[in-house]
Amino acid sequence: MSETPDPKENSYGRILKSTTLVGGSQVMNILLGIVRTKFLAMLLGPAGIGMIGLYTGVMNTIGVFAGMGIGSSGVRQIAKAAGSDDKEGIARTIITMRRAAFVSGALGMLLTAVFCVPISKLTFGNEEHAISFVLLSVTLFLGAISAGQVALVQGLRRIVDLASLSVLGSLLGTVISIPMIFFLGKGGIIPFLVTVSATNLLTSWWYTRKIPVMRVVLGLKETIHEARSLLSLGFVFMTTGLITTAVMYAIQVVVERQLGMNEVGLYQAASTLSNIYIGVILNAMGMDFYPRLTSVAEDSDVCNRMVNEQTEMGLLVAIPGILATLTFTPLVIQIFYSPSFIPAYEVLRWQILGVFLRVVAWPMGFILLAKGRGKIFFCTEITSNTVYLALVWAALKYFGLVGTGMAFFALYIFYTVMMFAVVRRLSGFQWSSANLRVIGIASVGVALVFMLPSVASENEALAAGCFLTLISLAFSFRSLNKLVGPCWITCFKSKPKSRLL
Repeated sequence: MSETPDPKENSYGRILKSTTLVGGSQVMNILLGIVRTKFLAMLLGPAGIGMIGLYTGVMNTIGVFAGMGIGSSGVRQIAKAAGSDDKEGIARTIITMRRAAFVSGALGMLLTAVFCVPISKLTFGNEEHAISFVLLSVTLFLGAISAGQVALVQGLRRIVDLASLSVLGSLLGTVISIPMIFFLGKGGIIPFLVTVSATNLLTSWWYTRKIPVMRVVLGLKETIHEARSLLSLGFVFMTTGLITTAVMYAIQVVVERQLGMNEVGLYQAASTLSNIYIGVILNAMGMDFYPRLTSVAEDSDVCNRMVNEQTEMGLLVAIPGILATLTFTPLVIQIFYSPSFIPAYEVLRWQILGVFLRVVAWPMGFILLAKGRGKIFFCTEITSNTVYLALVWAALKYFGLVGTGMAFFALYIFYTVMMFAVVRRLSGFQWSSANLRVIGIASVGVALVFMLPSVASENEALAAGCFLTLISLAFSFRSLNKLVGPCWITCFKSKPKSRLL
């Protein structure tokens, strides 16, 4: 378990290390995802991918409700206890979290089975998929237990284990599930989704079993008492997560009703691709930055410094990938899917613009979580999701499927401004001069590459995009080397200090 970071310590090396470790696992997941997604796209087509998206959207929404935010709240509780070296506090949180996850998962499974017919009607307009939702209810139970186990690894900042379990789960899910689709076609979609949940549970258990935990006896009353503090912030996580997943689900349903299942598949493909590369940076923030920030949450100056460092590092790592995705969008779509998904081209380009702003805005949001400001976090999330749904609804009418991408970009313009205003008032946050410089340079580069297809021929746009991508890569490499220095080598050789709980 890592020690509380020294406020005076430059943490660029630590950020680079966690981003690279998580990024390495994500690269492996991406490669496995290429195989899995390509296979599914060729066998099932856009309509099949759209069906998977709808199933996943429904189960994610119910899963967030059933999970009660226990995983996210548990990460904060464990990280806070670890920061003060409270071994008993860590143990009590772990025991309570595991028991609560079991109960919440069972409840979610039961509710889905009971209301399978209404869920099927709401999602597909008929009762034909009711049995499928009964079978999928098992994923809620498996997912709740898995989330509790991952929260333990994350809260203790065991980044190597987090990266490893992610890769192993993806590998097992790919190897086991692909034959199901090959032999069963669309009939294999449900077994495929259940298998993915089962492999995630298996890998998370494999790594958490190695973590020593102090022996603590908790009776029913003590468990309920501990659960109250866990659920107080967890309820906020649950509510905001439920709103987010419900909005995503609602968007898929609206697209299906207005444009058809084929367009749902195209929208799903664009949304997935826009987050593949950026997921490396955002996952690193969630896995390492969040618990690290929580351990120093009482010191606003340290929080603000850490957010600025995370933002700068995130942008420097993300920009070359963002420009490359914009440049090679048609090729990216064909590599991951098939030529029939090319109509998702414009949707993906607009979503990439939103992804760029997402990298800028996300580190600020962690200030609210680290400080436990649940009510403010809830207000920002419900406001942004309401705005997003309204933007998609309006944009679909005027621009068709491309409007969903435009709405995503507009959302993050709004979200970035809103979040800056909130954290500015809460902790006095402001972007450093270095960050303003990087944001300005990156904004110009992203805008240029985005506009190239409109003002130049296909070959000219491709050549110019490649040139700007290479320039950004050189700029990022030079800046990272200046910030991190010897840590390019030494930070990966050093092993984190550990001690028993």
